[in-house]
Amino acid sequence: MKIINKNIVAAIMLLASATSCTDILDQNPQASVTEAAYFKTVAEIKAGADNLHTNVYAWNGNTTYAINFDNGSDMSSAPTADGSGTNTATTTDEYWDKAYAWLRTVNVFLSKTDAYPNKDEIAGYTGQAYFFRAWHHFFLLKRFGGVPIATEVTDPSSEIVFGPRASRYQVMAQIMKDLDAAIENLTKGAVTKASTANDGHVTVEAAKALKARIALYEGTWEKYVKTATDGDGTSAGAGSAGYDANKYKEYLTIAKTLSKELIDGGQFSLWKGMESVTAGGVANPEMYAHTSYYYLFNLEDAGSNPNGLTKASNHEAIFRSVYDFNLRRGGTNLTHSKPAKPSRKYMDMALCTDGLPVQHSPLFQGYKTMTSEYENRDYRLTSTIQKPMDWYWGWGSNNAGSNYAIDITTLASTTYQYIPNLNGSWGYNSRKFGTESNDRVTNQESADYLHIRMAEIYLIYAEATAELGNGEISDADLNYSINVVRDRAGVAPLTHALIAPYSDLTLLGEIRRERAIELHGEGQRITDLCRWGIAQDEMAGQPICGIYIKYNGEETEYSTAINPNTGNPILNKASYGEANILQSEITVSTYPGIATTKPGAIISELASNRRFAIKNYLQPISTTQINLNPNLVQNPGW
Repeated sequence: MKIINKNIVAAIMLLASATSCTDILDQNPQASVTEAAYFKTVAEIKAGADNLHTNVYAWNGNTTYAINFDNGSDMSSAPTADGSGTNTATTTDEYWDKAYAWLRTVNVFLSKTDAYPNKDEIAGYTGQAYFFRAWHHFFLLKRFGGVPIATEVTDPSSEIVFGPRASRYQVMAQIMKDLDAAIENLTKGAVTKASTANDGHVTVEAAKALKARIALYEGTWEKYVKTATDGDGTSAGAGSAGYDANKYKEYLTIAKTLSKELIDGGQFSLWKGMESVTAGGVANPEMYAHTSYYYLFNLEDAGSNPNGLTKASNHEAIFRSVYDFNLRRGGTNLTHSKPAKPSRKYMDMALCTDGLPVQHSPLFQGYKTMTSEYENRDYRLTSTIQKPMDWYWGWGSNNAGSNYAIDITTLASTTYQYIPNLNGSWGYNSRKFGTESNDRVTNQESADYLHIRMAEIYLIYAEATAELGNGEISDADLNYSINVVRDRAGVAPLTHALIAPYSDLTLLGEIRRERAIELHGEGQRITDLCRWGIAQDEMAGQPICGIYIKYNGEETEYSTAINPNTGNPILNKASYGEANILQSEITVSTYPGIATTKPGAIISELASNRRFAIKNYLQPISTTQINLNPNLVQNPGW
């Protein structure tokens, strides 16, 4: 039974979580009555575990966090206050409130399974609960650092209600303990049978993947950031209790070991459903070749792609939230909002097909025409960004859904051809997460939300190995991990020999580049920069730029092109003053190998507004929570 089954409704009502907006540890009196009468059978416990799966940020119902993705990062042309470092402490914080409400639901569930007489019978469902307790604590850790640890059903006398924050190191110890319990229970629980089908239920592989992700995160955080954001635990922050300067090596080893287990297990693989079109009756099939990266993120039914593939073909997803057009629609404005908005930095970080960056590759065609920078490039770039003057189906493109039997280039260019309209905009048009199905419109997209996928596991292995090797990783390990991901992208393998002629290229820098490109728009960029200890350098002091309307002192085609449908210039030059155009060359990255941005690029956010600092590594706790609990001291700098 999939987690979108209507039986979840009963579990949601019975597992009522805290309702107060001002104190997330308040109890719901009704819950104590219904809980006592529930969780008596395996079916009831399974329904309760199904409900836990809905308490994660994904598409509908939890859209604020999900749709922001990586907006505000150095790779995005969509600024946010959090990403710019201009936000302030607020009276409430929905992410704190929801996380603790969801933790209470988990703890209610675990208290009931603990009382169940035959624990082996329900071990899989217990394991899922431990997974989600680790998941929610990790979410809080990333956002706030050390927080109160919630491992019991609270009441007004519970220490957590008015107690101090635990340090991040104590929170991490609890997260690892819960994931070990999840793995142990899921290993002997019946839900492990769902691993290859991956219908959305948490499996033992999902728990191992989450543990690998968290171990890499905390291992690099403790290696690079160390205690810089902890505060003293008395006047600011959660303190550094439990800190061990050598613990990071243990975490990195866990990340490497678990990612290797998942790779060697062979249950998951990169989705390559659109390397070529094999379905009959598709017009101009060559235009869809090597677009697997695009279609992976909007797989629904057979009408969502030219090969007629469904979600059942997706063996890349290790943990996902399941959606369905009839039972659980996405309910999120994806196709028109185009959330994965790229910056100039993203465009130049994407490699050429020879595996080299644009500043070194002889294959790079420059910026003179609107399409030249797309030639000989990483397939992920062309699967993520609409290429000017190309033809696209889809509600996410031009409000006209797909009919793959028709040659799209014979249809009206006003509807199906992407012609830039630079009327005060930054320029690039995203297509990642946007559907082209002919019976979907905004808020009806129902592709699954891919929380953890196999591509990330390959990247975890490569990064953990390089970090443990002080930046060194063998060609054999590169072929085992990161080069599997590069192969789908049509990019030559990363080897020692490839980068040896270029003093600004390093193996660790190229591994970090791969994460930036492969996981673009999936909510990991800002946290990656923070755990590497470079976010304040990558995210502040330089403007965010878009397309070049001038390059090397000459106007590009963007400046001179005429829209063939309207007869008007595609660039409204009156919309751009000198302040909107980059006037001097800038270095956009503190780690090596990233191309500088030259004069003539459109500015989407001014340097003066980019103020991200080390205090922004952690977000402020809401003033309401601080006022309710005087022992809950604020993070440093806020």
